[in-house]
Amino acid sequence: MSGLSDHDMRILAFERRGWRSPGVKEQAIADVLGMPATRYYQLLNELIDRPEALAFDPVLVTRLRAQRVRRRRIRSPRPADTNGTHGRNG
Repeated sequence: MSGLSDHDMRILAFERRGWRSPGVKEQAIADVLGMPATRYYQLLNELIDRPEALAFDPVLVTRLRAQRVRRRRIRSPRPADTNGTHGRNG
């Protein structure tokens, strides 16, 4: 047994599909999984941190973890300038 619930496996299987449009995907989340998109993404984010999910679908989970890292890098501010020059010489 994978250690994942049927619900967990459904979320991973759903995410495995190719989605061309976020709007279409969000509507499908509501129609197929019966939950708001916000809740889906919260559960998915928690799920991809679990070793059971990685064992169940290593390619998908590795890809999703890498996407999350890229998004965090894009969203996070750059480190503060510690020398007080704000990028200027002197």
